[in-house]
Amino acid sequence: MLNFDIDRLREILDVLSRNKSRTFLTGFGVFWGVFMLVGLVGGGDGLKGLLSNNLAGFATNSAIVWAQPTTKPYHGFRKGRQWNLTYKDVKRLRAQVPELDVITPTITRWGSNATHDDRSSSGIVKGVLPDMQRVSEPKMLYGRYINQMDIVQGRKVCVIGKQVYKNLFPKGGDPCGDVIRIDSVYFSVVGVNYADGNMNVNGNDQQAIYMPLSLVQQIYNRGESVDMICVTGRPGVTMSDITDRIRTVIALDHHVDPKDEKGVMVFNTEMMFSIVDNMFTGINLLIWLVGIGTLLAGAIGVSNIMMVTVRERTVEIGIRRAIGATPRMILSQIIQESILLTSVAGMSGILFVVLVLQELEMANTTDGVVSAHFQISFWTAIGAVVLLSVLGVLAGLAPAIRAMKVKPVDAMRDE
Repeated sequence: MLNFDIDRLREILDVLSRNKSRTFLTGFGVFWGVFMLVGLVGGGDGLKGLLSNNLAGFATNSAIVWAQPTTKPYHGFRKGRQWNLTYKDVKRLRAQVPELDVITPTITRWGSNATHDDRSSSGIVKGVLPDMQRVSEPKMLYGRYINQMDIVQGRKVCVIGKQVYKNLFPKGGDPCGDVIRIDSVYFSVVGVNYADGNMNVNGNDQQAIYMPLSLVQQIYNRGESVDMICVTGRPGVTMSDITDRIRTVIALDHHVDPKDEKGVMVFNTEMMFSIVDNMFTGINLLIWLVGIGTLLAGAIGVSNIMMVTVRERTVEIGIRRAIGATPRMILSQIIQESILLTSVAGMSGILFVVLVLQELEMANTTDGVVSAHFQISFWTAIGAVVLLSVLGVLAGLAPAIRAMKVKPVDAMRDE
């Protein structure tokens, strides 16, 4: 049995080698089809991973509220009036919008400077409450986040972002317990936030220095005013359904028109995440359509070359039929030739695209951490192999049926 299989393989390879140019072009069609399909799937997953990393850690059912100059007159006030959010707005939202879960204010001071020994780093001071980590989840490399005891006891502590940490502590190591100076005040470092997503609240988290909100209000003389209020909805609550109510609660107390959407900005992140999900659903559909279309074009090329091969081997097939070869044997040989051609070209395409995707993955590795995985999954590879086998059978079916219909007498007449 083993000798028979080896002889059959040699025979198939001999047939394919007689038509080297057509075999190469057809094989390249299948190779390119697999490369496109698997490469687009892997690339799409990697692109989605990169975007997901940029949005990682941010609550999907959240909204951000901030004040801007009014664009409509209201209650005797002209448009263009400046106004500010206050800490009282947090209490109003908590009392009048029970669908909200987290309601946390934040203050931002731009252009601050942090120093440690002879090192310095520009930073963004953010006054936050402990609940802020439920809106924008920190990635703590060392230490902890701001907690309630820091607020109650008025501790002069801070959490530094990734870039600030690298600038102030270039040798690395745990900086917790070290004292740094921010502007003219000294603070004890209690944590390092290594989050590097691009979904940030009023400034890049990598350059941020987090402090207790009450401490920032006191040091920078901010009083009761806050820059932003971040909120999240309770489970099952759609943020879009309560956005107008949030705007109304805040607008009425500050004598702003509740319909002034630019005066009271409410940025619904839930809608943004929904748009991203829908976009990648469409991209995945397009990837599969383009990839499978290219692969089918390669399979049609395989079928064409096998059809030409059958026509050129009419005499050979007729002789084999004359000496006892059954139609089933002829059918089996043609289909095996088709499967071998598609399998070799297809597996070569998978191997090559895996190497390309690996290089892309290595290029998106920072500090030993992979930003996005471009490699295809195991089941995607298995699915590609199964699809190749099916296409190989289908591509060889029409030529095989033609070969089965060859009669010995007609073959001799062609000779």
